[in-house]
Amino acid sequence: MWQMSVPWWEFVLRGVVVYLFLLVFMRLSGKRQTGQYEPFDLILLLILSNAVQNSMNAGDNSLVGGLISASTLILLHVALARLAFHFPRIGRWVDGKAQVLIHQGELNQALMRKELLTRDDVEAALRAGGCLHAHEVERATIETNGQITVVLRRRGEDG
Repeated sequence: MWQMSVPWWEFVLRGVVVYLFLLVFMRLSGKRQTGQYEPFDLILLLILSNAVQNSMNAGDNSLVGGLISASTLILLHVALARLAFHFPRIGRWVDGKAQVLIHQGELNQALMRKELLTRDDVEAALRAGGCLHAHEVERATIETNGQITVVLRRRGEDG
């Protein structure tokens, strides 16, 4: 339980490498994958966590090794959050940038393709925002967390 099969620093190094790999991988996969968890997405995350487990712990099942790995991941996350706060450029790279999906009732098809959003995804977001059609929307934005926020046109502004 207390005896580690690899040195402590190897847990730290492995944790850093896996964390950075997953950060880049999740960032490149798009906002939809991180903001709107569906069963398909959750299965991927569960399998991913299992897949990288051995690469982080080198087959070591000791309590100390697990605590070192967990501490490394938490410290990396806190450090990256602080860097992103103090350096907006890093924050934009890590979190992405909000993007306009609908402007003045016009749907941005290219952005839909880029973010792998289906018509059903957009329609569900519109319903959640209190409307049924894109022409009722002043602006719909894909936020950095993957959620779609909708601002409706004021009455009398349609068209």
